[in-house]
Amino acid sequence: MAELIEIPRIVASIRRSWPVGDSTLRELASMTTRRDFPRRSLIVTAGEQAGHAYFIEDGMTRSYWLVDGEQITTSFSLEGGIVFSMDEVYYNLPSEEYVESIETVRAYEIDVSMLLYMIRHDIELCNWWGIIHQNEYRRIHRSHKERLTLPARERYAEFAMQFPEVCRRARLGDIASYLGINPATLSRIRATRP
Repeated sequence: MAELIEIPRIVASIRRSWPVGDSTLRELASMTTRRDFPRRSLIVTAGEQAGHAYFIEDGMTRSYWLVDGEQITTSFSLEGGIVFSMDEVYYNLPSEEYVESIETVRAYEIDVSMLLYMIRHDIELCNWWGIIHQNEYRRIHRSHKERLTLPARERYAEFAMQFPEVCRRARLGDIASYLGINPATLSRIRATRP
């Protein structure tokens, strides 16, 4: 069980999306268990149902699909974010993607059924949940548009503006995969960027 003082980045991130009160956050925190993941650990595995969601206090993760043996990066999550299998949460199906720690991660695990119960019974968390999903939809929509309409250099420039921490901390190959760019091309773009 976490105390609010242990999870300042998670609390700040939730409150940036919606003004969730201390009592709700204390109740949410009381349902969590601290989990530490070494670098390059699988947090969510495709083909499985983990039964948990993870609030990230420290570290970074990436989500990816495995397509014909190739890892295709779909997103990155930083401190304050939450990672889970959307297939499991919304459809009670095994995950279609993997989530791995790309740094050492300190996360707070919550049972999916408890999280969904809280979201259904607490208006503050329900509003927060809606906002984070609106923001995720916008990110996906924007990424899709940029991949279809922008040349590689501009795609990377947009990504770097939106996600400077990811650019600083993630592997070049993971970023290239997310952007749909060959790693050698991305390396050249980064080398010639002011």
